[in-house]
Amino acid sequence: MDGDDLEHDPDADWSLPAWTYRDPEFLSVECARIFRRSWQIAAHESALPSPGDFQRLDLTGESVLIIRGEDGIVRAFTNVCRHRGARIASQPSGCARRLICPYHGWTYDSAGRLTGLPDEALYGGIDRRRLGLAPVELENFHGFLFVRLEASAGPSVAQMLAPLSGEIAAHRFGSLRPLGRVTERVRKANWKIVGDNYADALHVAIAHPGLRRLMGGSYRLESFPYADRMRGSITTFPSANLSERAYQHFLPTGPEAVWSYIRLWPNMAFDIYPDQIDFMQWLPLSPTRTLIREVAFALPDDRREMRAARYLNWRINRQVSAEDKALIERVQAGLASASYSSGPLASTETGLRQFNRRMRAIVPEARSPHPPPAGWSASPPPLPALVRAAQG
Repeated sequence: MDGDDLEHDPDADWSLPAWTYRDPEFLSVECARIFRRSWQIAAHESALPSPGDFQRLDLTGESVLIIRGEDGIVRAFTNVCRHRGARIASQPSGCARRLICPYHGWTYDSAGRLTGLPDEALYGGIDRRRLGLAPVELENFHGFLFVRLEASAGPSVAQMLAPLSGEIAAHRFGSLRPLGRVTERVRKANWKIVGDNYADALHVAIAHPGLRRLMGGSYRLESFPYADRMRGSITTFPSANLSERAYQHFLPTGPEAVWSYIRLWPNMAFDIYPDQIDFMQWLPLSPTRTLIREVAFALPDDRREMRAARYLNWRINRQVSAEDKALIERVQAGLASASYSSGPLASTETGLRQFNRRMRAIVPEARSPHPPPAGWSASPPPLPALVRAAQG
């Protein structure tokens, strides 16, 4: 399937049916067919400067450890002891040259090898080489560390973001440093609603007056096979809002004073500003609850003007975030109505169209206006269909 081609999707002009945003069985299928086979941001390599430094990422029932080894190589493993399956690390980050399971004391080094276990003789000649931590696929993309729980025929992160490689390279992602810790916020909405809202360019002029003041009518959406980019140029006309007007004053100069938003399949985004870059990820907790992970990064710059711009950016986007929270939770509530099934999509809503096309290819039941009988997920589609969807 061609990632850009929508003509083969008979439902291209319509949103996904409401039941797919609240059905537990549909979410279990998404976790198996999408989240386990997709890349997920775990950390930035700057969070792992020394051997033994680790970060933990929990998603859809799995826990992954990303750790820098004594040889300097960053690796990823499931956070599961090979003895009785206990989780090893409970803290979200830390430094440990040895990973010791708190249940029976099995010990692993920073390369995932089993290096020690109490009463080893009781196990009858155990082969330690076969009982290291289970590895997880990892890709370093310009300093951001992505993991994938199951290998698939899908593209690499670099391939997915290839159409935007020039913009990403210009912002020197690999040299970024965090401005604070990762924040986690729960939203009472399905994970797809969070993503739909992020790539919805139509609502900006209606629901975000601050962005409308800052960008005028310049906000535009461009879609690629695995990513969408929304952009707006910051106007030089002084805003009536004090924070916005001050931000315009302190805004770093460059070829363009642009706010750029990049959404990556299936549930991640980069907010690229002249003064900083935010990473955002939305992970399902239940059919109607989503955990949003977010952290800001920036190139080292201690100028007073830059510090002011970053603070004002935070004030502006705090209001945008509050507006989006109200919007997505309003949508989730409305989708519970028996009067609603699907809604029409404008021809310009290319981000939503492309996302929905891929969802229907991976989970064909998403074409049904009503949920299938319970147990429908027990018969998954043939593997070739999943491979074509991943490659599309």
